[in-house]
Amino acid sequence: MSRIEQFQYDNKIVRAFGMASFIWSLVGMLVGLILAFDLIFPQLNLSESGIPYFTFGRLRPLHTNAVIFAFVGNGIFMGIYYSLQRLLKTRMFSDKLSWIHFWSWQVVILLAAYTLPMGFTTSSEYAELPWPVDLLITLVWVVFGINMFGTIIKRRESHIYVAIWFYIATWVTVAVLHIVRSFELPYSLFGSYTLFSGVQDALVQWWYGHNAVAFFLTTPYLGIMYYFMPKAANRPVYSYKLSIIHFWALIFIYIWAGPHHLLYSSLPDWVQSLGTVFSIMLIAPSWGGMLNGLLTLRGAWDRVRQDPVLKFMVVAVSAYGMATFEGPMLSVKSINAISHFTDWTIAHVHVGALGWNGFLTFGVLYWLWPRMYRTTLYSVKMANIHFWLGSLGIAFYAIPMYWAGWTQAMMWKEFTPEGTLVWGNFLDTVTQLIPLYAIRALGGTLFFVGTVVGVYNLFKTAAQGNFLANEAAEAPAREIGPATFTKGEYWHRWIEGRPMQMLLWSTLLISVGGIVQIIPMAFMESQVPKIASVKPYTPLELTGRDLYIREGCVGCHSQQVRPFRSETERYGEYSKSGEYIYDRPFLWGSKRTGPDLWREGGNKRTDSWHYNHMLDPTSTSPGSIMPSYAALLETDLDLSELPAKIGALRTLGTPYPEGFENEAIANAQAQAREVAKRLAEQDIKDQGIENKEIVALIAYLQRLGTDIKVEAAAKK
Repeated sequence: MSRIEQFQYDNKIVRAFGMASFIWSLVGMLVGLILAFDLIFPQLNLSESGIPYFTFGRLRPLHTNAVIFAFVGNGIFMGIYYSLQRLLKTRMFSDKLSWIHFWSWQVVILLAAYTLPMGFTTSSEYAELPWPVDLLITLVWVVFGINMFGTIIKRRESHIYVAIWFYIATWVTVAVLHIVRSFELPYSLFGSYTLFSGVQDALVQWWYGHNAVAFFLTTPYLGIMYYFMPKAANRPVYSYKLSIIHFWALIFIYIWAGPHHLLYSSLPDWVQSLGTVFSIMLIAPSWGGMLNGLLTLRGAWDRVRQDPVLKFMVVAVSAYGMATFEGPMLSVKSINAISHFTDWTIAHVHVGALGWNGFLTFGVLYWLWPRMYRTTLYSVKMANIHFWLGSLGIAFYAIPMYWAGWTQAMMWKEFTPEGTLVWGNFLDTVTQLIPLYAIRALGGTLFFVGTVVGVYNLFKTAAQGNFLANEAAEAPAREIGPATFTKGEYWHRWIEGRPMQMLLWSTLLISVGGIVQIIPMAFMESQVPKIASVKPYTPLELTGRDLYIREGCVGCHSQQVRPFRSETERYGEYSKSGEYIYDRPFLWGSKRTGPDLWREGGNKRTDSWHYNHMLDPTSTSPGSIMPSYAALLETDLDLSELPAKIGALRTLGTPYPEGFENEAIANAQAQAREVAKRLAEQDIKDQGIENKEIVALIAYLQRLGTDIKVEAAAKK
C-alpha cells in the first residue's frame, strides 16, 4: 500500500493571475470601446491636436494584445495553475518560478502598452511587439514550461487527465509559432525586418496568426473547459474516447488552416487549397469538443437555469461551437470572396473572443473566487446581471457587424446594367455603415459595463471572505517509474502516463503542416516568380513605408487587389506575387475600412492631394472617418537609421549595392526635395516641408503598385 503524503496547493499564484485577468479585461475592453467610438467620431483620435499616440491605427494592436495576452493570457495561467496542481496531486514545481512567470508576464504587457502607442511595431497581426519584447516572451515561456513540466514529472497521479494534454500541446505549439514568427534582423533598439518577405511573409504570418488563435485562445481554454465544467456541474466528462479523438485530430488539423486567411490573394493556389481543405475538416474535432462539453451537463440542465457559473460556461461553449462552424465556412472560397476584408470577419472574431474566451473566463472566476476565499459569491443577482449584459453586448456587437459585412460586400460588387460600378466612390460604403458602427459601440458598452459589474462582484466576494493561500491536501505517493498498461484498460492510457512522449508526439503532429506549407515557399523560387521591373524601395520610400507601419495604416487599408472584376475595376490590375519580393513585412491587411492602396501610386492622385488628405481627410474625402495625421506635417524627418536599415535589408537579400548605406541619407534628402518641389508647384509652399515626415509618406504612396505594366505582367 502506498504511503499517504501531505502537501499544500498554492492558491496565491492562482489569485494573482486571476486578479490580473479581470483588471486587464477592463483595460483591454476599454481601449476596444474607444476604438469603436473612434469610427463614429473621428475627432476622438485626438490627432487634430497634434497628439499621434491615440489614433485608431496605433491603438488597435494595443486592444488586441491587451485582450489576447493580458486578459485571456492571465486567465489561461490562472486556470492552468489551479487545475494542474489538483489533477497531478502536487504543488507547482517551484513557487519562485511561478512568481517569475507572473511578474515577467505583466512586464511584457506593460511594455506592449508603451511600445504600441509609441509606434514601435512589426505590423504582424498578434505579433506586433518589437524584437526585445519577443526575446522576453521567449524567456517567460521557457520559465512557464519548466514549471509546468517539472510539476508533471513530480506528480502523484500516474495518468494525465485530458486537460493536461491540451496544456502540453499549447506550450509546445506556441513556442514553435513564436520562434518562427520572430525570425527577424534588428537594425535598432526597437526596429527590425522579418526574415521572410512578401508572399512568404504572408504565409508565415497567417500560419502564426491563425494558430495563435488555435493554440493560445482555443487549446488551453479547452483544457480549462475539460476541468472546470465537470467541476461546476458535478458531472463526469461525457465521453473519454471522444476527448481522445478531439485532442489528436484538433492539434493535427488546426496547424494547416492558416492559408484560408489569404484566399484569392497572390499566394500560390496549392497552399490556398490546403488551407481550405483542412479548415473544413476542422468542423469535426471542434464540434466533437463542443458536444463533449455540453453533454457533460446531461442531467444538470435544471441547475443551468439557476447557477450563473453554468450559464456563462454554456454560452461560452456554444460560442465556441458557433465560431468553429463559421470559421470553416468562411474558408470556402465562394463565401470568402464575400466575407474577406469586411466587418463580417470582425463579427466572427468577436463571437469567439467575447463569447468563448470572455464568458468561460468569467465562469471560471465566479467558480474559483468563493472557493479560494472560503465564502459564497457576494451577489448571485449581480452575476446574473453581468451574464445578461454580456450576452446582450455580444448580440448588439455581432449582429450589426454581420450586417455591415454583407452591406460592404454587396456594395463593393454591385454593377449597373451598363457594366460600371454602382458605388464607384469607396466612401459611400463607409458612410452607409456608421449607424451600424454606432450599434456595435452600444454592444461594446453593454459588455464593458457587465464586466465592471463582474469585477465589483468578485472584489466584494473577496472582501467578505478569508483567503486560503495554502490549501492542505493529501494523496498516495506515486510509485517511481512510468505508468504501465493494465489489461482491460483503454490503449490510450499507456501514453497518458508518459508526458514526454505526449510532448514528442504533439510536436511531431503540429510540425507537419508548417513544414509542408512553409518549406517549399521559403526555398523554391518557382513559388514566387520574379518580375524584372520590380526594384527595391528607395531610401525615402523605405522611410515612408516604415512611417506607414508606425501609424498602423494596415489596420484599415489593404494592399492586395484580388482577381475579381469588382476590384480590378475599382483599383486596377490584380496583384502579382512577384511584386512583393522586397516587402518586409508584407502589408496585405485584413480589413478595408478604407480603400485598397496597392495601385495608389503613379500619380493616381497628386502629391498635394495626399498632403491635404493627411492634414484633413474630410477636405479631400467629405464624410471620411479617417483621423487627421497633421503631426506628419510638423514632425522632422529622421533619416539617422537609414544606413542600418539598408545594411539589414541587404543582409536579408534585398539587392542594394555594396556601400549604398553610405549614400542612403543623401539619396533620401534629394528625393525629398523633389517631392517638396512638386508640392510647391501644386500650391503647397510650406517652408522646410522637405524636412518633414509627410514627404516620405507621399513618396511611398506614389510608389505603390507602379513596378509593373499590365502588358508586361500578362506575359509573365
